[in-house]
Amino acid sequence: MDGAGSRLFGVPHASDDRRPVTIQPGLVSVTFRRLTAEQVVASAAEAGLAAIEWGGDVHVPHGDLATARRVAAMTAEAGLAVACYGSYYRLGHSSAEGLAPETVVETAAELGAPTIRVWAGRIGSAEADAAYWDAVVADARRIAEPAGAAGMTVSFEYHRDTLTDTRASARRLLSRLDGVPVRTLWQPVPERDRAENLGDLRDVLPWLQHVHVFTWTAAGDRLPLADGLDDWEAYLGVAAEGGARYALLEFVAGDSPARLAEDAATLLAVLRAPRPA
Repeated sequence: MDGAGSRLFGVPHASDDRRPVTIQPGLVSVTFRRLTAEQVVASAAEAGLAAIEWGGDVHVPHGDLATARRVAAMTAEAGLAVACYGSYYRLGHSSAEGLAPETVVETAAELGAPTIRVWAGRIGSAEADAAYWDAVVADARRIAEPAGAAGMTVSFEYHRDTLTDTRASARRLLSRLDGVPVRTLWQPVPERDRAENLGDLRDVLPWLQHVHVFTWTAAGDRLPLADGLDDWEAYLGVAAEGGARYALLEFVAGDSPARLAEDAATLLAVLRAPRPA
């Protein structure tokens, strides 16, 4: 396991008496943008989660190193790990708009994040020409090289309207960055069925860092995680084949903190369920 990966589960979960799992449960902080960082930590701990992906847009702003250190300390004090820094850095765009990749890396390092989440541009792979691909690849190198020097990886958001909107485009981008410390996150595309999403996941498994967990309709309506239980049993079964990582709850029905406990219980039940040998 590389330097960043060895820090994945550096903060053990309080419940060490249960069956070990290769995937640990966590929360993406932007699920509750209206809550303070202290409230996010309390909510995650109360729900029995193990880690938090901290967002760079609200809770740990880019360049605010004092806040990064403070949030890192409160996370550790609660017995939680920092899973990721959700920077919202847009490859090929953010630097020109005033956000330097070096600022993102420095903030993530102070936070103690093992990986930095970035977006692979802001147009879909079918619309991107060769020059756009080249710009995204060059910017990925620009942020991944100092991140790697600091012991971190950079992970792409797996999302529509970016260069990781299909399994083929995601593999193309990752392959062009061979030898660079880049990974990818993964989440299902609500418009795709379970078989298609499983195919996407298996295709990026060699590069998989963490999984974002939610149940949405194709129209974007947020549902209880239990409504997608069969899907998530399948997805997390595949994700577990690739080693240690986090399954991070992202958004809940009604954006209600009260919903988190129920969704967390569903996720924990899936992760603790016996898997075929």
